[in-house]
Amino acid sequence: MIDRGKRSVLGVGIDVVDYEAAVAKVLAAARERRSFTVSALAVHGVMTGLADTAHRYRLNRLDLVVPDGQPVRWALRLLHGEKLRERVYGPKLTLLVCEAAAEAGIPVHLYGSTPETLGKLEANLARLFPTLRISGCAPSQFGRAAEAENEEIMRSIREAGAGIVLVGLGCPRQEVFLFENARALSCAVLAVGAAFDFVAGTVPQAPTWMGDRGLEWLFRLLHEPRRLWRRYLLLNPLFCWNVARQWLAPARFRPDEDLPPNASERYV
Repeated sequence: MIDRGKRSVLGVGIDVVDYEAAVAKVLAAARERRSFTVSALAVHGVMTGLADTAHRYRLNRLDLVVPDGQPVRWALRLLHGEKLRERVYGPKLTLLVCEAAAEAGIPVHLYGSTPETLGKLEANLARLFPTLRISGCAPSQFGRAAEAENEEIMRSIREAGAGIVLVGLGCPRQEVFLFENARALSCAVLAVGAAFDFVAGTVPQAPTWMGDRGLEWLFRLLHEPRRLWRRYLLLNPLFCWNVARQWLAPARFRPDEDLPPNASERYV
């Protein structure tokens, strides 16, 4: 089990962990009914934090931020000498958490995405893990929530008895959701993004050999070019450039100077 704490990648604290440690942390929080926030960040998530210091403040207040993308894992090695054997890929982490929750009898709640995707996701999880308890599921409304509406959503999740909440709202909305709501839920809350679509089977997943070589972005770009071309063709080179800048001058990236968001943002 590897758990060596956080290291800065462009000012965002990324945890040097493996799957075993990440799952253990989630299960411990779920058993103890303790607030615990987890996000799986790839290049897009890290660059969102670099571009928006208020959001970087949010990311750096999450309990566990795992290196979802191979380039983030490689950055940990270049910048800090951390030689993780593999990334902690959000969709795989989701399945491992669900497997462990099924064995431990911990209810899992699904929040986000569309009704169609949630239906397929719930069916596939039931097929993969027959003893998994789904405490409930609610689709995203793809908008901002008023305070009263957000409180109602939190109440429904609490009353359902969820020990683990999987959130699929997309980056950065799902990390905002965690930052704003985790204390109100008193359980483990994971931002897993595309894992909902991949596990549901509504979006094709890159072959393992492409993911292992850091080419998942190319597979996804070829399948969704109109939606993703800016993310990958612009952000990937910028990520590499800024990692080089941090390697040459680490003091350029100072997350301790970030200020908290001026106002709450709640997404549904």
